[in-house]
Amino acid sequence: MNLLRFLPFLAALTLSVTQAAPPGIGLGAKPISGAEIIFDGSKEMLSSNWTYWQGPGFKSSLPVKWPVVADPIEAGTVLMTDDRAADGGKYGAADLITKKEYVDFRLHIEFYIAKPGGNSGVYLQNRYEIQVLDGDKTKHGMAAVINETESPYYAYNGAGKWNVYDLTFRAARFEKGKLSEKALVSMYFNGIKVHTNVTIHQVWGGPNSGLDGGNDGGKGITDAPGGLKLQCEGHDVRYRNIWIRELNLKKPSTDF
Repeated sequence: MNLLRFLPFLAALTLSVTQAAPPGIGLGAKPISGAEIIFDGSKEMLSSNWTYWQGPGFKSSLPVKWPVVADPIEAGTVLMTDDRAADGGKYGAADLITKKEYVDFRLHIEFYIAKPGGNSGVYLQNRYEIQVLDGDKTKHGMAAVINETESPYYAYNGAGKWNVYDLTFRAARFEKGKLSEKALVSMYFNGIKVHTNVTIHQVWGGPNSGLDGGNDGGKGITDAPGGLKLQCEGHDVRYRNIWIRELNLKKPSTDF
């Protein structure tokens, strides 16, 4: 047998295996072992797992006004960022947050932007925003670790289609009350690896943005867990299939 003929095939096969995404990545991915589903499309799960973040800009009131609506593309129901308190882009007025708080975790979250320019955001520990913003390819734009990385806009499926973030997050560490290691995040966007061990330096957006936003210009990170927050800015953005697995990352790495 002439093995030389098979070398290109074997090389391609090896490359595809080494580049394959880990389990639980991409649209429709089911929860990995040990993960908790925190939104499955039901009003019951919305009520049991989520509430409003009552920060300094909060203008809404309980019960939660975000409706559970039909999936615009597939079967099932999804969560819609629709609360009149946030009309006109009043961020911080009606954001939703998990009742449970987290330190290190692996997150899967799917989102749909209905119209061009649609704006929301996924906040890790109610501090660090992973941007959800159609049309923006800057460091403030789609899938950026906001203001800290370039937007991997090339991985975006576009408005009117479902998209998904899969990420691993490691919270900031403290020694004797002082910050010793900054937060880290790695992320797949629609199955494409776009961020690897990105150091998150601060909270952006001021006190209305989340925990520690008002501390030392967003640099005053504190040693406290925080919930997963979804931003409402008066745009039609929808979420589904949200699950999270708590981790305990001893080493400063979030690479999958």
